[in-house]
Amino acid sequence: MQRRPVVGISMGDPTGVGPEIIAKALSRYEIYEICRPLVVGDARVIEKACRLTGLNLNINLCKEIEHAKFTCGNVDVLDLRNADLQDLTCKRATRSAGKAALEYINKVIELALTKRIEATVTCPIHKKAISMAGCPYPGHTEIFARQCGVKDWAMMLVADEFRIIHVTFHVALREVPFFITKEKILKVLRLTHDTMLDLGLKNPKIAVSGLNPHAGEEGLFGDEEIKEIDPAVKQAKREGINVEGPFPPDTIFVKLKNGSYDVAVAMYHDQGHIPFKFLFFKSEKSGTLSVRGVNVTLGLPIIRTSVDHGVAHDIAWEGKASPDSLIEAIKLAVQLAINKKQRNSSLLLR
Repeated sequence: MQRRPVVGISMGDPTGVGPEIIAKALSRYEIYEICRPLVVGDARVIEKACRLTGLNLNINLCKEIEHAKFTCGNVDVLDLRNADLQDLTCKRATRSAGKAALEYINKVIELALTKRIEATVTCPIHKKAISMAGCPYPGHTEIFARQCGVKDWAMMLVADEFRIIHVTFHVALREVPFFITKEKILKVLRLTHDTMLDLGLKNPKIAVSGLNPHAGEEGLFGDEEIKEIDPAVKQAKREGINVEGPFPPDTIFVKLKNGSYDVAVAMYHDQGHIPFKFLFFKSEKSGTLSVRGVNVTLGLPIIRTSVDHGVAHDIAWEGKASPDSLIEAIKLAVQLAINKKQRNSSLLLR
């Protein structure tokens, strides 16, 4: 049996559903069978979340990783003790919550970069809250890229065998065409290929979407496919990457869902997010939202997965939030950590 990797879980915005889904996820024995989870957050908040959900869990307050027990029934919390408990149920963005969430993120990145943990998993933050706290970046992905010192990164959505990677991310729609360049697409294709190898696929098959309706219809509806996307695909093929496209955006995800491809590359945020969330987000009449998707950042020197939903202030601190996405994010982080270690060992033996 593989040695269980240490996975750092940042608590996210204290006013959101992060603390609750952490309590629910870490009440499950299956998580402790595959990893050693360490929450980076505020122990008082996690304790309140356990009481809210009716879970009989012991909060093990840790000042150092060495104090963790890593046994089911104990939630190990690297306690930064920085949350304003009066904010918890306010259901709105606050500067203090944004500041606390940023400190959890910075700490979990530091632990990963110094190799004290083997993977990171992030719970949701509020973009307005971190902005109020002085953060110049729009979200987790950009913060991780900056802290890790990387310029070439991408985001992947994963649920089961359905995987989507984006060329652009938090960019206004009118600005997207300016970022669709051969160089940018080629970098994303390389990252995609390497990440699929880390997931254990030996010859991953990649589909690339067009930007325009009907993939431009040979220049009739736009020429980004002719000038930028197709040249990038051809260059990637010359490098040995198994890639095809560009395909019309309205059919590419059907091909992905039926198993013709292992992963699809979308050109912009909503082009990839809409089909993904349509398939893997489920809203119950009770108000419970079940989310199975996982967000992965590609191109980092560390492993980062995340839940694929927001702070959900509408249901936060009501006991309704589902831990499904967090559980899947932890499982994927463990898979990436183990496969990456095996792949690096194989390369060293050559």
